[in-house]
Amino acid sequence: MRLMDKKTTFGLIVGTRGFFNAELAVGVRAKLLEILEQEGYGYVITPEDATPCGAIETREHAKLCAELFRKRAPEIDGVIVVLPNFGDELGIVQTLEMSGLDVPVLVQACDDEVDKLSVDQRRDAFCGKFSVCNNLYQYGIPFTNTTYHTYAIDSEEFLQDLDYFGRICRVVKGLTRARIGAIGARPAAFQTVRYSEKLLQDTGITVVPVDLSEIIFGAQSLKDGDGEVKAKVAAIRSYGTIPSTIPDANILKQAKLSVTIDRWMHENECDASAVECWDSVQKNYGCATCLTMAMMGDRLLPSACEVDVAGAVSMYALLLASGNPPSFQDWNNNYGLDRDKCINTHCSSFPKSFMGDEVEVSNLDILGATLGPDNCFGAVKGQAAPGPITFFRISTDDRWGTIKAYVGEGEMTDDPVGNFQGGSAVLRVPDLQSLLDYVCQNGFEHHVAVTRGYCADVLNEAISTYLDWNLYVHG
Repeated sequence: MRLMDKKTTFGLIVGTRGFFNAELAVGVRAKLLEILEQEGYGYVITPEDATPCGAIETREHAKLCAELFRKRAPEIDGVIVVLPNFGDELGIVQTLEMSGLDVPVLVQACDDEVDKLSVDQRRDAFCGKFSVCNNLYQYGIPFTNTTYHTYAIDSEEFLQDLDYFGRICRVVKGLTRARIGAIGARPAAFQTVRYSEKLLQDTGITVVPVDLSEIIFGAQSLKDGDGEVKAKVAAIRSYGTIPSTIPDANILKQAKLSVTIDRWMHENECDASAVECWDSVQKNYGCATCLTMAMMGDRLLPSACEVDVAGAVSMYALLLASGNPPSFQDWNNNYGLDRDKCINTHCSSFPKSFMGDEVEVSNLDILGATLGPDNCFGAVKGQAAPGPITFFRISTDDRWGTIKAYVGEGEMTDDPVGNFQGGSAVLRVPDLQSLLDYVCQNGFEHHVAVTRGYCADVLNEAISTYLDWNLYVHG
């Protein structure tokens, strides 16, 4: 099952300490499980009758919980530690240590009520949280804090932090076991998209290569009447407006290429891809790859141009963080004299869901002029719809043996782009010029991944706290 199709599951540790009212843990535990079920999350927790009040306090409790976590480790995407009262720091940290889990951890502590501070009513979770976090720090266990130091478990803030933490878990798990298809070879003229497969693998990202000739041969071998080919032809015709001048044979050729790549992606369990989109496929097969890539994007299988594998990882990270199909763009043109705006483009492989109301599916423009329009059907054309966006880019820095990245937020506008060809997007980014200077000075590529919505905070936390990449946060 692909990660994007899987329900996020948390391991749960409800702490308690004997000096305080342990019955407080009973109510918080019940409310926590109720919230997780309502919000559609899975959870792993020791049975309620396995320990007093269903909470973790002693080393024996920790051993019991750790054993459960070990057995169900493949299911667990992150751990939520909840402190109904002061909590026992050793019980919590020993559970995490003995479980061997290497997943994000969220630490939540409950509010006291000012009129309930008697010995049998007070929680002191406000103070206990310091001790728990201190022990996590001592043991080298990274963790995520909540919006407020303490709050009620049934508060709106907890729901927001739960969503935030779930996205962090998805990013970390996704990027530490991602499989990226590298379909073909990079264009010889584009040294800019070179990358280190070994540095990616050090994080857990596996690159699965295939020669483009295998894809072309597979497409050529498909019958016109193949059921998947016929279904793909229908999907292509409904994807956008196709000019009447486009021959049916070119649409069929595009469908066969799409089916072949779809099958290869499924067989190799790839989460994203980077494709050799020019000019071998046009010369040796006779169509573009952009439409195939765009349609995969709408199915949450992002695809980067020009075999930019690091770009494909960037797209996948945005998908994990936002849940929205990302696009792959060039930082391409200034927008008049407005220095906080620019025009981003590609030929294009923008997913239809990323675009405005009018989408045309036709021939590549620039490549079509040199390779012949009949060899270049399959470009998705139009202007991206306006709205808030997050942009992100990773790069493998071989000189320093590390992965570096930048992330930021802005918006796409509905400013006109005149007779611009292909797919276009007008971006407004506060202090854009300093961002562009950073990109230039630090050797980043001209490609950038862009998705709808704001999720820079999720990527910042996932990368800075758990992946330890060199990250620049713009703004």
